[in-house]
Amino acid sequence: MSHEDATHGPAPLGAVDPEPMHRAVDALAAALHEYVGTAVGVRAEFGAAEADEDPRVLALENRIGHLNASLFDVLHDALGMHPDLTSSVWEPEEDEEHEHVHELPEGAEPAEAFYLGFVVAVPPGGADMTIDGVIDLLDEAGEQATNRLAEGGYEVVEWAASRGGAPAFGDDDEDDE
Repeated sequence: MSHEDATHGPAPLGAVDPEPMHRAVDALAAALHEYVGTAVGVRAEFGAAEADEDPRVLALENRIGHLNASLFDVLHDALGMHPDLTSSVWEPEEDEEHEHVHELPEGAEPAEAFYLGFVVAVPPGGADMTIDGVIDLLDEAGEQATNRLAEGGYEVVEWAASRGGAPAFGDDDEDDE
């Protein structure tokens, strides 16, 4: 039986050894603890902007990224699942009021944010191109995607194209920048 048949098939897997998965989690957790200790120490020495760019912090962020990918791989290889372990989701506090609460149609499921990321570089010899032109292209593509989603029956509550990170929906100060 091939990997695709065994792990991605519709049948339950039965006995699975979770130990390699636990080892991957332990390695990631240890790196995260090391990151916290390093970040606290670096922040005690430098301002926030300098701390973000400190080589010790960047090296640990890189290592954590690799360990997170390893965890994904071990879960995928053993279980055939495609775990989404790197999303950051903030839920509003129950008593917190939000300016950007959107009215959804009655019976609609709660809205969720989706992201599509690109890492873009200007090719060598691309003298007529600038990296600043990418946001314009993505903005046009976002408008087209919004129209297609609406045509498909989805309600697009909010959308944005951003550079450098996921858009901060609902933060007008950041949206204006």
